[in-house]
Amino acid sequence: MPLPIVSVSRAAAKVTVPVNKTRDKVVAVTRFEQLIEEVRACRACADLPLGPRPVFQLSPTARVLVAGQAPGTKVHASGVPFDDPSGERLRAWMGVSREEFHDAGRVAILPMGLCYPGRADSGGDSPPRPECARRWRVQLLDQLPAIRLTLLIGTHAQQWALGPGTMTDRVGSFRTHLPERFALPHPSWRSTIWMRRHPWFEADVLPALRAAVREALA
Repeated sequence: MPLPIVSVSRAAAKVTVPVNKTRDKVVAVTRFEQLIEEVRACRACADLPLGPRPVFQLSPTARVLVAGQAPGTKVHASGVPFDDPSGERLRAWMGVSREEFHDAGRVAILPMGLCYPGRADSGGDSPPRPECARRWRVQLLDQLPAIRLTLLIGTHAQQWALGPGTMTDRVGSFRTHLPERFALPHPSWRSTIWMRRHPWFEADVLPALRAAVREALA
């Protein structure tokens, strides 16, 4: 019989915690909740232009992990991961609905930087703040024992998980990392230009991605 679910939703994070009466499970759930509260309260990057606001979605029962880059201004404002055009594009790539994507019990979303990093001199968003992943990433990943598939979105997540290399090469050789990992470009508007230059992404990669996501969520 499946365990009952207690959902806790706040602007900075979505948390779904399974309730279990055994002592060991209660201890694990307590540690998960404690860690989430610590991350929500993090002010290590107090100098961020819009201030700290960690945005993520986690549950110990999640089967797919979306490892992204960092929230943009729209996500910072809403507190909902991928609540922007990039999210719409990513969900289309994955072949999931908005409801499926934001079901924390099935899909975890953990960017390399949990807060909006500000603007770069080039005009785009700055890279994720490196101290964020050093402080929190391993601890949070340890709380996700049910993950079957990790989507590595963009260069920063791919470098963390796979080491040095180019994004295009990793996406092109996506089968090398299956069934546990799947490398993808960041789904910003710039990806549409990249896709026109690399038509194999839509023809070969996206069907395989949708199949891998469905298998992991089944």
